[in-house]
Amino acid sequence: MEILTKEELGKRYEEIIERIKSGVVFIHPTDTIYGISCDATNKRAVKKVRLIKQRPSAPFSIWAPSKKWIKDNCIVDEKWLKYLPGPYTLIVKLKEKVIADNITNTEYVGVRIPDHWFSMVVKDLNHPIITTSANKTGEPFMVSLETLDKDVEMGVDFMIYEGEKKGKPSTIINTENEEFKGRVK
Repeated sequence: MEILTKEELGKRYEEIIERIKSGVVFIHPTDTIYGISCDATNKRAVKKVRLIKQRPSAPFSIWAPSKKWIKDNCIVDEKWLKYLPGPYTLIVKLKEKVIADNITNTEYVGVRIPDHWFSMVVKDLNHPIITTSANKTGEPFMVSLETLDKDVEMGVDFMIYEGEKKGKPSTIINTENEEFKGRVK
């Protein structure tokens, strides 16, 4: 697995964008913890993330390229968009399937826009990536290179690393019943 810094990503930006579009699986920083990701429209890549995480069917969240993308593709009251960007995942209903059908087994999806510089990469991709914690399901979250599971490491093509993270996973907001799970709102 190749480890890139933010600066190295900048020098190889177009190449990395093309690699993501081609279906690679990678680890990236967020505003909370490290995530494992792939193009959210690539069913084969999503399947690979499921195998790495040992998560056969539970839904994944997506990192949207913009609030406009969310409004165009999801049914969401404008009041919820004030939480983005930030450490929140909004559970919203998709207007139609614009993501791989193996991301979620319902008509709902968790949508994030982290308050983090990597959001520019997702914006430049111009379509969502999946975002889920970089660990096997049920195991501790990756917050540093030392906490990266070796099996997870073996399954990814590259990682963008920016040092130890001190965050916790995002707060989940179910926009239908207005329920918050996780951090205090």
